[in-house]
Amino acid sequence: MAGATADEREILVDLAVRQSPPLLHRPQEMASLPLPEELLTGIFLRLPDPADLARASAACVSFRRHIADRSFLRQYRKLHAPPLLGFIEVKGEFHRASPPYPSASAASAVALAADFTFSFLPAPACQWLVLDIRDGRVLLYRSYFEIADTAFKLKEMLVCDPLHRQYLLLPPIPDEVFTSVEKWHTFLVHQSDLEAAEETAFRVIWMACLGDKLVAFVFSSTTGQWQAGPSHSGWIESFGALSRSQYAYGCFYWVTDCREKLLLLDTRRMVFSTIDAPPETKLDDVNVAIVEAGEGRLGMFVLPCGSDLSYIIRRNNVGSSGQWQLEKTISLGYDTYWYCFVGSMRGHLFLEHMGDFFLLDVKTFKLETVSASEHTFLWPRAYSNFPPSLLSSPTVASGKLHTASQLSASILVWSGAL
Repeated sequence: MAGATADEREILVDLAVRQSPPLLHRPQEMASLPLPEELLTGIFLRLPDPADLARASAACVSFRRHIADRSFLRQYRKLHAPPLLGFIEVKGEFHRASPPYPSASAASAVALAADFTFSFLPAPACQWLVLDIRDGRVLLYRSYFEIADTAFKLKEMLVCDPLHRQYLLLPPIPDEVFTSVEKWHTFLVHQSDLEAAEETAFRVIWMACLGDKLVAFVFSSTTGQWQAGPSHSGWIESFGALSRSQYAYGCFYWVTDCREKLLLLDTRRMVFSTIDAPPETKLDDVNVAIVEAGEGRLGMFVLPCGSDLSYIIRRNNVGSSGQWQLEKTISLGYDTYWYCFVGSMRGHLFLEHMGDFFLLDVKTFKLETVSASEHTFLWPRAYSNFPPSLLSSPTVASGKLHTASQLSASILVWSGAL
């Protein structure tokens, strides 16, 4: 649904003014202004900025009750992407969006309310490292050094909500699988891909190679257990050479070591498959990012070292050999060598350049500055969420939840607590 028109914004402001606190004590005047539920829903859903929604909820009790309704919030989250608030590096340092980026004020609010040092996690907190970030949740792990193998071994993993200072410690991977692998890959599954309607549910997928077979185990917050997931055989030469996972349309993608194929995991059907990669990915020292190109099409950005940025779209999404076509070439300037991809979300690509972060819109190809810094970050990941609000209260899906403190600011508009 499109954003609110000027007339609709005026209507909303007028309604808020008419129902401001002084009028709440005059029910006879309120009765003269009928407010159909469908009218309120239509107006509120058209507000593109969650800050406007929060302000509207503070105008009067009826607005707040309407906006806080879970069915309304589900509709709103389906129509609006959560704002990008900043980036978190592997050790937890939060680099928030800064003015004039639209979500700068929301990022400041989150920076004050959340604990990105993870001091609420089992001590020592400095041992925890970020593995993945999705829907406002952070997946972390810590390891121990095994002298016999002179290597770091996975000790434990957890999922936390830094805003509410809550975490859920994940049970160990089954021993018969875990003890047989040295390299593994773990990530969170997007909320929108879950069949359950409950916003608090989440899943974690752990992947590893057993011989010539790629296997996956899936943790569900609903059951609190790991279960055997899909597997794939026969083509992976080096699991450690897989790129960072890329996400689009309910699927995760990896560039394989041979760079001729993309590994695909469909999280709705929970099956692995492969598709042909475009020729551009076969170049040495190349950055690759997957995005949603619109109309169900898969988009890919390719940035060879020292070259221009190429945007390619897969025209035919049926089968493994869909046709890739070059859509646009974008010049990033003379210092292209220092740009790198740090992720994507829906139709946006995130880039980092010597400590500065940028967002590129795939529809307009406009490059927008998110934040600037004087130092670079180690493996940053995008953090998208909504600022603290009073719209609802955090709840727990299942399992043992640890809470370090209760914030007066409650759950976010977009994501549930753990």
